[in-house]
Amino acid sequence: MSFISIQNTFMDYIRDPASPLPDGMDLERMDVYRDLFFNNISGFVSSAFPVLKSLYSSLQWQALVQTFFKQHDCQSPFFSDIAEEFLVFLQHEYVMLEQDPPFMLELAHYEWLELVVSIALDNPLHGFIEKTEVASKPLCLSSSAQVAQYAYDVQHISVDHQPKEPAKVPQLFCVYRDKAYDVNFLALSPLTAQVLGYLSQFESLTLAEINTWLLQTFTAMEPSHLQQGCLDLLVELSGKGIICEYKV
Repeated sequence: MSFISIQNTFMDYIRDPASPLPDGMDLERMDVYRDLFFNNISGFVSSAFPVLKSLYSSLQWQALVQTFFKQHDCQSPFFSDIAEEFLVFLQHEYVMLEQDPPFMLELAHYEWLELVVSIALDNPLHGFIEKTEVASKPLCLSSSAQVAQYAYDVQHISVDHQPKEPAKVPQLFCVYRDKAYDVNFLALSPLTAQVLGYLSQFESLTLAEINTWLLQTFTAMEPSHLQQGCLDLLVELSGKGIICEYKV
């Protein structure tokens, strides 16, 4: 048997103990290897999705992670990458069971987004901006801010709050890291979400450029009210670290 075949047989057993034991390998030793691999993966996934995990019994959660461990081919050993691989597995490979909550995919995405924001690298061209400078400086969305939309109010989900139906209106959020490097979420109005979504498409924009887009998009609104509201909004978001100065 070739070395590659031996490796494949070894990994098949690590993924699924129902597979044939590799030739010449001791069962007890192989089970030790398997426990080490599985426990590492389980620890990574459980740390990244604590709320989702809390909604399952220990046996149910172990079975879910075991299915991921067995079926999904992870391409990276890093913690953050494994969390993303688990999300991809849930979205594209996993067949939901009766025990799975209807908001499973959205909650998993929300928890993964929190992780993404927490470890996002600072962009050296992004700097915190004083409120008095918002009207005069190039503006950008912080590299550690993410805008998302969900059908369920994922920020409130817990063991004691598990909605059966989507919320009546879309749930719009910005998940961001503040100046103290704490991860927070901010519920957004549809207009605020559109402003942040528009800003995210560009390296930077000035307040004047944002106002031009607003006036062209929301023609039914009073221009002076729209422009003042936009300035007030950007000042508020800059104080939270969501909006930054783009250093040219």
